[in-house]
Amino acid sequence: MPATKLKKFLESRGIDYISIPHPPAFTAPEVAESAHVTGRGFAKTVIVKTEGILAMVLVPANRKLVLSDLRDMLGTREVHLATEAEFAARFPDCELGAMPPFGNLYDLPVYIAQELTEEPSIAFNAGTHDEVIAMPFAAFASLTLPTVLQLATV
Repeated sequence: MPATKLKKFLESRGIDYISIPHPPAFTAPEVAESAHVTGRGFAKTVIVKTEGILAMVLVPANRKLVLSDLRDMLGTREVHLATEAEFAARFPDCELGAMPPFGNLYDLPVYIAQELTEEPSIAFNAGTHDEVIAMPFAAFASLTLPTVLQLATV
């Protein structure tokens, strides 16, 4: 079952979280709605490649990432959305498109939109298209140590 790695990690750290099963959903807004979570509190995990290095970027489900702004903020010449072929092997315990935003478990840096840090809790895919995990944002941040960016989203 996907999410085993994530759940074991959270439990080993004594982190309280809520598992929210929901009917299968595939886009972040659909997942948020299906799990009865607000779009602004649901973290959509976007995998990008910058200068040849994979990274996670978290934006609210109701927003889209502006790659040119991310490139400028990172001070790099190249940023593009990673293809599934580029990152699938990094997430052997996850369904593609449902990766949880724990870059520390998958050896990826995590960048997060400032507006997600303003929410008391954060929800995200648990590694499948039919389960969401919700937890206090402070606990999430202490475990993942994300880099907070004033990302432009639309």
